Amino acid sequence: MEGLEGKTAIVTGGSSGIGQAIAIRLGHEGVDVAINYVGQPEGAVATSEAIEAGVHACIAEINECRAPSRAVLVEADVADESAVARMFAEVRSELGDIDFLINNAGIQIAQDSDLLDAEAFDRVLAVNLRGAFLCARQQIRQLLELDRPGGILNVSSVHQLIPKPKFLGYSVSKGGMQNLTRTLALEYAGRGIRVNGIGPGATVTPINRAWIDDPAKSDLVTAHIPIGRAGTAEEMAATTAFLLSDGAGYITGQTIFVDGGLTLFADFRGTWSSE
Repeated sequence: MEGLEGKTAIVTGGSSGIGQAIAIRLGHEGVDVAINYVGQPEGAVATSEAIEAGVHACIAEINECRAPSRAVLVEADVADESAVARMFAEVRSELGDIDFLINNAGIQIAQDSDLLDAEAFDRVLAVNLRGAFLCARQQIRQLLELDRPGGILNVSSVHQLIPKPKFLGYSVSKGGMQNLTRTLALEYAGRGIRVNGIGPGATVTPINRAWIDDPAKSDLVTAHIPIGRAGTAEEMAATTAFLLSDGAGYITGQTIFVDGGLTLFADFRGTWSSE
């Protein structure tokens, strides 16, 4: 896509799923990619060994692509202010100035809201929303220092719009990400910094295998999707690449829902009110 080759990006949470697919797609577009990861956070399903294996697999695929791109690893907890500053410094040292930030790192913790520990709620917001803010602030500071344009892409969710009972912290964090996207886009549009988001719907990723591999659960999920299937991580990555490209140069402050129509509320496909 136009305007991507030769650029540099950080993808947070690039160890698997959507983050990994984004990193690989950008690598195929000729972007040098820094893949951020962190050891196993509380509440995560994958082990730290699986995370590292996923990162290295991602790097291997980027290095094998035809585009002249490079990939490096950078470990940092995005909820830690000093770790974020260190991450950006390391990436600039290895790959040069950073054109694009993809805020993808995120966790979720399931619990009835009346039983949810405050610490668990805080941890989800720390990673999903505070982390996105800290990384976005660091990216904006760098772009302003260099007086150059750039982009931020926030990986949100359909649950910035659709409530998700028993996942209160996750829903709140994604709702906050919507206004993080819109506010930063408005504030820095005049400086050539575009800020957009994608809102994935049900997506085939390793963390979702519990319902993907269960026909009954899978049917229950897809029944709410007008297109009739879950999306793929590669489809999320394709939209991300477009929003970062010059082809989307007049788009800022938007969240594109990549959801097969889930946010159209399929349950209302038929007539439901008096006419």
